[in-house]
Amino acid sequence: MFLLLCAGMAQAGEYAYLVFTNTEGTKTALSVTDLTMTVNGAQLDVTNTNGTVQFTLTDLAAMQFSVDGESLPEGIDNVLNADAPVTVYAINGMALGSFSSMLQAVQQLDRGTYVIVQSGKSQKLVVR
Repeated sequence: MFLLLCAGMAQAGEYAYLVFTNTEGTKTALSVTDLTMTVNGAQLDVTNTNGTVQFTLTDLAAMQFSVDGESLPEGIDNVLNADAPVTVYAINGMALGSFSSMLQAVQQLDRGTYVIVQSGKSQKLVVR
């Protein structure tokens, strides 16, 4: 079992909510007041002052802090050109190969986490 306490960190950043997004895009916002998260097998139990909510880990796509429980931080989702050549690296830094496009790389890679480099920019890629 793994226990993660988030209340101090979340309140220091003045975020009032942690928003969980599942693989279908459904969002669940929970107050960070007295928030604890416990991983028990394939289950994530999130407890706060309002009670406990359970999530199946394989169904979670993202967790993001939010000020109001609805708006999420804006960010750059994809800094690379999907149609341009890329070089793929394993997480340990070993070069795995060059591909003519991001799509070709994704089609040929096994499930896992990789670093994609293109024109001096890099991005993490997770193949599921």
